Amino acid sequence: MPRLPLCGPEGPLRVTATTTPPAPHAGSEPPLRAVLFDFSGTLFQIRSYAERIRAVLPPPVHDATMDHILNGLEAGLADPGVREAQRARDVSAEAHRHAFTTWYSSVPELAPVAEALYGQLKTPEYWQPYADTASTVRQLADSGLALGVVSDIGWELRPTFAHHRLDHCFSSWVHSYEHGTEKPDPLLFHRACEELGVEPAAALMVGDHPAKDGGAAGAGLRSYVLPAGAVPGSHRGLAAVLRLARLAS
Repeated sequence: MPRLPLCGPEGPLRVTATTTPPAPHAGSEPPLRAVLFDFSGTLFQIRSYAERIRAVLPPPVHDATMDHILNGLEAGLADPGVREAQRARDVSAEAHRHAFTTWYSSVPELAPVAEALYGQLKTPEYWQPYADTASTVRQLADSGLALGVVSDIGWELRPTFAHHRLDHCFSSWVHSYEHGTEKPDPLLFHRACEELGVEPAAALMVGDHPAKDGGAAGAGLRSYVLPAGAVPGSHRGLAAVLRLARLAS
């Protein structure tokens, strides 16, 4: 992939062949040839914490108990030990597991089932595609666009996509833990572009994290960042991606 130019506050320090803008056409942008997607919070969301917790704790788990546990998880996010465990959590499978089990274990009721909760993350049945995921992905693939997944993750995602019969739509899978780095490292975006056979300027990255997924712009891609916080199974607003790909008005 071409090396991005070194920039000062006002722009590139040197104008080279790699910084010359492409010839304008169809709205002055190069044609879109590939779309890269984040996984969690973009195409899929895991089932609710309450549902997951009830699946691993002995019944009954009353609403008051669940509120207490969820309050504990919320408080755990501010715990210094939990916060430290989140550093570079996606650079390896071990770091990812440590980060999540440390957080779960910060709640005394969940400490004995922390490993079981983590195992749910790797279980395809616990993940739900958003209501507009399948139709959007299939329409993009049917149009001839190449599709890839670029995810900060600690395990292999193909089985989850296969469970929901969407794996055949994707030709590239870039998992952060396999490369020892996290988004927005350009290495991850460029690896996906290389695997799909497209230049970064012809690719769009879609995600829900402004710094990580929006950081694709720093690697020479276009990017589209969805609002965070969509509930499992809801419409995610992915029709906007079809409009960006000029497949819908």
